Amino acid sequence: MHIKIGTRASRLALWQAEHIQQVLGAGGLTSELVLIETKGDQILDRSLAKIGSKGVFTQELEDQLRAGSIDIAVHSAKDLQSSLPADLGIIAFTEREQVNDVLVSRNNALSLTSGQPFVIGTSSTRRVAMLRHYCPHIKVVDMRGNLQTRLRKLDEGQCDALLLAFAGVHRMQYDDLIAEHLPIADFTPAVGQGSIAIEAAHTLPLDKLEAVRRLTNHEPTEACLKAERAYLRRLEGGCSIPVFGLATWVGENVSLTGGIISLDGTQILRETFVGPPAEAEQLGNQLAEHILGLGGAEILLSIRANL
Repeated sequence: MHIKIGTRASRLALWQAEHIQQVLGAGGLTSELVLIETKGDQILDRSLAKIGSKGVFTQELEDQLRAGSIDIAVHSAKDLQSSLPADLGIIAFTEREQVNDVLVSRNNALSLTSGQPFVIGTSSTRRVAMLRHYCPHIKVVDMRGNLQTRLRKLDEGQCDALLLAFAGVHRMQYDDLIAEHLPIADFTPAVGQGSIAIEAAHTLPLDKLEAVRRLTNHEPTEACLKAERAYLRRLEGGCSIPVFGLATWVGENVSLTGGIISLDGTQILRETFVGPPAEAEQLGNQLAEHILGLGGAEILLSIRANL
């Protein structure tokens, strides 16, 4: 059985696709990588909110899934829009990496808790809003591009540090640049952060679908991400909306913490719901309804009016 794997061409995207390729190979499947450039890779001079966040890193891969040019597409789970087209679906989530955001700098003495003012580069509205809430002494500059591009901008002096997902930093072997691991109780990560998602068209032959899923899917992670993505979907969140969510296992149940923060960081809502893994999506919906009722609906309206 031969699998054509669609992927973006950045070093991190290639690491993820090659990881899937190795797992499939260990299970007896042959495969090849098909490199595809997305709109998010092409347009780097505007924020995600300005170019439209829906499918900005996935649309071109999804077009190739429909055309049958590739069998599966490999994504960072946090880059996948909350609602997929009706003819496509996620067939697997890999076991999750550590989920924290991290502060990355050539100066390992930097810390958000020191009170020292410095400049952080990030393109994430969630991270910007959380910095405004917890660290008003920090100046933020917009910083887009792949990890290597951002590190180059750091070295050029455009900022003193970057705020990034640990998973990507670790996978690119830049652990020595991590100055600080941010606590998830405050800097709750983006939905899906740390996992790799595999997407396919519903026309993918069943034998290929079952083989890929059997070899790559991690069921405990899948239950958590189903809860998170249901939460995000109900809030109609995207890359430009500062919504956050993290589900973990507590005993035999899934515990989902999620919330929303205003763009200026002045308002933040965060709640936790717990339920059985078989009801993961219901759990996400219930938490979303609760957050909306607490004032999240008004925060969302304000966010959309100001993006």
